[in-house]
Amino acid sequence: MSSQIFGRDGARPSNRVWLVTLAIFCAGIKLTLAENNSSRDSDYDYDPPAPGSYSLPVIKPAADGALLDSNNKSVSLRALTRGRVTVLSFIYTRCAAPKACPYATGVLNQIHDLSVDDKALTKSMRLVSLSFDPEYDTPQRLAAYSDNVRDQKSGCEWSFATAKSRAELETILAAYDQAVDKRQNPADPQGPLYHTLRVFLIDREGRIRNIYSSGTLDPRLVVADVKTLLLEEAKLSKQ
Repeated sequence: MSSQIFGRDGARPSNRVWLVTLAIFCAGIKLTLAENNSSRDSDYDYDPPAPGSYSLPVIKPAADGALLDSNNKSVSLRALTRGRVTVLSFIYTRCAAPKACPYATGVLNQIHDLSVDDKALTKSMRLVSLSFDPEYDTPQRLAAYSDNVRDQKSGCEWSFATAKSRAELETILAAYDQAVDKRQNPADPQGPLYHTLRVFLIDREGRIRNIYSSGTLDPRLVVADVKTLLLEEAKLSKQ
């Protein structure tokens, strides 16, 4: 599958279509939250490892890029992937595929909820949702989207952004091996774009330490990985 994302035909979905998509998205989040009330569920029937009982090798540096945040301000991807342990998810707001963007953002929402009562996570973790559909996902739409999918206003930092241009978007997608393709049917009920689900764990120095797929994106595991990196930092600071 190509890593290229193709341009749309110029048709602009109505606000009604967008609101219906958001309703589907929010329903997906509620389902995800319900499934994860217990320590185990049908998708992740295992006990996650204890933080610090394992190590996460460096995979590669996290690439930079020029972005616009949900306040319509210029920001670099580097600024969003340095200084805190970052969980970076590539999404687009029109996605309705149950194991893709709605699921990924539902997991980030659960992680965000967990950070509300965990001072270490609030202070040292960041969540980033990066849209690869800049023509539709304007900063204004991303701001509305973030209000709809975020349960808590407090907790760790959670940023929503998109690329400043199509050319810069392609560079970012290629750097992260994030495949995105236009579906043959632009009216597909799961959304006009097909993509692989990839969520990245990035340490404070901007190095990718884990990459999650739809089969491994378990909020318990992500939090354990974040805490493992924080314990690694504490250990190194004492040496």
